[in-house]
Amino acid sequence: MTTKSRERIYGASVRAAAERAADVRKEADRLACEAWNQRMLGFQGPAQPSPTLGDALNAGYCYLEVKCLGCETHQTVALDIVRRRKSTPIHELERAMCCRQCSELAGRPYKRSHLVALRTTKISAKDPRSNWWPGER
Repeated sequence: MTTKSRERIYGASVRAAAERAADVRKEADRLACEAWNQRMLGFQGPAQPSPTLGDALNAGYCYLEVKCLGCETHQTVALDIVRRRKSTPIHELERAMCCRQCSELAGRPYKRSHLVALRTTKISAKDPRSNWWPGER
């Protein structure tokens, strides 16, 4: 007479609970990123508190849109290549952002940037840069 193993008895329910937890975690990260985007686009800040790098990547937001305050250009930064811990809040990246065009003109790193929003895609003709609300052109 043999007995059933615990893996066979409880394995399916444990796997289902783990999948449900991962889905809920992803949904919570997505909602946190959307709330931060609404705050940044609607009120132009404050950037704190912000989701972490790991939360943004888990939610599918792979890019951060940054605006240079010198030349008014918008650029995207890929979050998956940022060399920081995944527990780093997004707002801490602002002080490390440099505008390449302004840095070449000034001859030194030009560090005047403003975080705009988290994005799922790069800035392109199909997916233009984000507009500040209300009324920015």
